[in-house]
Amino acid sequence: MNNTLVTTNFNFPGQTHVYHGKVRDVYSIGENLLVMIATDRISAFDVILPQGIPYKGQVLNQIAAKFLTATSDIIDNWKLATPDPMVTVGLRCEPFKVEMVIRGYLTGSAWREYKAGCRSLCGIALPDGMRENEKFPIPIITPTTKADEGHDENISKEEIIAQGLVGKEDYESLEKYTQALFRRGTEIAKQKGLILVDTKYEFGKKDGKIYLIDEIHTPDSSRYFYEATYQVLFDSGEEQKQLSKEFVRKWLMENGFQGKEGQKAPEMTPAYCESVSDRYIELYESITGEKFVKSDIRDVSERIRNNVETYLKK
Repeated sequence: MNNTLVTTNFNFPGQTHVYHGKVRDVYSIGENLLVMIATDRISAFDVILPQGIPYKGQVLNQIAAKFLTATSDIIDNWKLATPDPMVTVGLRCEPFKVEMVIRGYLTGSAWREYKAGCRSLCGIALPDGMRENEKFPIPIITPTTKADEGHDENISKEEIIAQGLVGKEDYESLEKYTQALFRRGTEIAKQKGLILVDTKYEFGKKDGKIYLIDEIHTPDSSRYFYEATYQVLFDSGEEQKQLSKEFVRKWLMENGFQGKEGQKAPEMTPAYCESVSDRYIELYESITGEKFVKSDIRDVSERIRNNVETYLKK
């Protein structure tokens, strides 16, 4: 537990700025480079939880790196190199102020809203009579605003364009890229016996060109079901076995926490944190088809410092 990376405070050569996000810390190098460190922090309901999860940052970074490579024929992405298991170095882009969420199934926060009586999601009408985890006829795009602090908010395509968050032409390009990336992610998941249920993508622009940025198809940004058991569990109304961060959200809700004012996150024991780590590693191995190799975490900060500085000197 002592070897989880929950804070960073580097001063890399050429560093001009640092941004500490919920999970990732992003260091700007000069005008054109970013060093993105996937920490072991875990967030839920837009709140950073009090304990880190062993190897979580490595899992996120390595899955994202693999999927960025596997989708680079669809859209160019920001990644240049992964000099450390927890680090990606890439191009600095100007991010669009929305996150493109795409859903193939009615689950998670969408189901919670639907169950409460909502029949419109981000301007998309939903029919009556749907059940939890039911597949949509075609995947729906339900974008959110991109909040620096606090909660991301659902928003419709029309509102995004009307508010000038993204221009009409660019937004339509983002929709097409989102659909194509989701199709590719679905195909890759199917090959591994999984269903890519929903996910989110972030995009940015550099020199007038749109790039895919940040993470992709990780358990923090995506939800997966097991294909072999999906239909049986759905037909019987049982909970789906899934690989995503939703099991953490459910544990928090069972313990009276949803990130609301005045609520305190429940105690995260070492045993609980290890169990979460095991689930992240399980997803890594399931979606990549590869054995997860645990990195040396005796001094994570020093390892990252050495690897990044060696790369930047090249």
